[in-house]
Amino acid sequence: MNVDRIVHLAAGLMVLVGVALAHYVHAYWLALPAFVGLNLAQSAFTGWCPLATMLKKAGVRE
Repeated sequence: MNVDRIVHLAAGLMVLVGVALAHYVHAYWLALPAFVGLNLAQSAFTGWCPLATMLKKAGVRE
């Protein structure tokens, strides 16, 4: 898997986990998918994604 696919996978899983935790534990867990969404939006405008940067430094192929 390359960096883009891992970023998409991680974002999707974080949204699903956040929604499930909000449903079963507490509504404050909706802050997690909101944070993921904001990060995806800012990376669309700036071209910089923190997870992609970390993955590249870890040696994952682009």
